[in-house]
Amino acid sequence: MVDLSVDFVGIKSPNPFWLASAPPTDKAYNVIRAFKAGWGGVVWKTLGEDPPVVNVSGPRYGAIHASDRRVIGFNNIELITDRPLEVNLQEIKQVKRDWKDRAMIVSLMVPCEERNWAAILKRVEETEADGVELNFGCPHGMSERGMGAAVGQVPEYVEMVARWCKQHTRMPVIVKLTPNVGDIRKPAEAAKRGGADAVSLINTVNSIMGVDLDAMSPWPHTEGKGTHGGMCGAAVKPIALNMVAEIARSEATRGLPISGIGGIETWKDAAEFMALGAGTVQVCTAAMVYGFKIVEEMKSGLARFMEDKGYSRVSDFVGKAVPNVTDWQHLNLDYVVKAEIDQDLCIKCGRCHIACEDTSHQAITKEKDGARHFEVIEEECVGCNLCAVVCPVENCITLSPLPKGAVDPRTGTPVGGTRTWKEHPNNPMAKNPRPALTAAE
Repeated sequence: MVDLSVDFVGIKSPNPFWLASAPPTDKAYNVIRAFKAGWGGVVWKTLGEDPPVVNVSGPRYGAIHASDRRVIGFNNIELITDRPLEVNLQEIKQVKRDWKDRAMIVSLMVPCEERNWAAILKRVEETEADGVELNFGCPHGMSERGMGAAVGQVPEYVEMVARWCKQHTRMPVIVKLTPNVGDIRKPAEAAKRGGADAVSLINTVNSIMGVDLDAMSPWPHTEGKGTHGGMCGAAVKPIALNMVAEIARSEATRGLPISGIGGIETWKDAAEFMALGAGTVQVCTAAMVYGFKIVEEMKSGLARFMEDKGYSRVSDFVGKAVPNVTDWQHLNLDYVVKAEIDQDLCIKCGRCHIACEDTSHQAITKEKDGARHFEVIEEECVGCNLCAVVCPVENCITLSPLPKGAVDPRTGTPVGGTRTWKEHPNNPMAKNPRPALTAAE
């Protein structure tokens, strides 16, 4: 048996699966349904000041679909909660009292003045919530009012507000980061300097999902006018994984607790975030598309994975992949792999050949003895993996490393060394290194 329970900056929950601050956590009805389904915690949809905001009446969501209509990208132009603050606070208090074992975090966004943050924090504390998440990520609507991403994109503001909040509350403070920045490490460092207990990321990616070519307007649109919104869903997962890893491996933020967000649909997605340093994960799009019961598969799948690998608790593998994340310049240029095609699995569709012939290294044959046949030409193969990526049959094309001491038929040189880019003779900077650029340059 494995233990899925987690303790994240003092916030306990029976499993690491939390619902992110979003429409699924906007009121008690939804949150109770989520807890009954088995979610370990929720981040209540972002609260603001009274009077509440007003959302558009019309399409708030857009999507990118795969060919099978699976939602792979999801966009919204919805704002923070449009329900009265007092109603939200009363519901939070009651739900927390009824579900003491679940994590209850409250997302907050108010004008960038210390008195505003102090006032709302005092009211949230009275609900007995477990912690607060500072929404510094919303890229639309609220950012135009000097909140959301307008704060998250300025490290000095992130540090300032985090410090205010730590001074005015006993609760753990989680800073939610926007991905719409050049270097995610900078706001994370600022949050840490401000005393934040943790960071959560990523919030949505600024985007326009498409254009209605009849109306000649971005979609979705309101009375013919459209705007950029925030994209989430499976399409943003690679962006989120990279940003989580950057914070986890950075010297300045190493050890800073992370709650991972971005395109998590399965237990495997969650495990990948955890391996890169996330202590908990937050889910939104998958719940909106498939419903709350997806958490059942997430919990059972994660438990099976942990049993198979010999992990007894979630913390056993959190961050385990971080030491293997490095910069390109540290990769071994003497490591050589070649593609191999399993002829028993090959359906002879020819996609590998076409992709390699047209756009890569002309390293795959298309016939043998006059018959349709696809085989790798080792003398031309650079091990780029394109053929395996486009192949429609799983595991039909694999990449295998050449053994140490073998000769690469493409270059005629022995393989098995450990030279990096800095040490390679083809690097012009190896002999004549350029001085580092100054900030002015």
